[in-house]
Amino acid sequence: MGVEIERKYLVLSDEYKTLDSGELFRQGYLNSNKARVVRIRVREDKAYITIKSLPKDLIRDEFEYDIPVNEAVYLLENICEQPIIEKTRYKIKFRDHLWEVDEFHGENNGLVVAEIELENVDEPFAIPPWVGDEVSHDWRYFNSNLLSNPYSKWSR
Repeated sequence: MGVEIERKYLVLSDEYKTLDSGELFRQGYLNSNKARVVRIRVREDKAYITIKSLPKDLIRDEFEYDIPVNEAVYLLENICEQPIIEKTRYKIKFRDHLWEVDEFHGENNGLVVAEIELENVDEPFAIPPWVGDEVSHDWRYFNSNLLSNPYSKWSR
């Protein structure tokens, strides 16, 4: 069984863009229920279906499987909840950990978050200088919630 332990932070500057070229992701949800999500994701020439449980103390079950790209594109365009999420992901090694920075597009343009996956909840890690406030427990920042409550509609 797969397990994900992830922490999520806001990004303070675009310094991350100098550290990686980024890769476009398109993803949609077959089910965006808070208790469980079923996601389809396409990145370049690879596609996946991912099933995630409700997080408890930053930990949740996660199962991810390769699927044919043409089938994933069909699912995104014809079956997934709309709109789909589009983002550019930057992968940045900082000290002993890999950070993934997601720069959102479309209705979520302007939102940039950094995520780090850990082996255990109490694992120590260094925070890069371009990373700001933690939003791991704020449901608004879950990708599946950005469908019904896109960043462009938030009052700030």
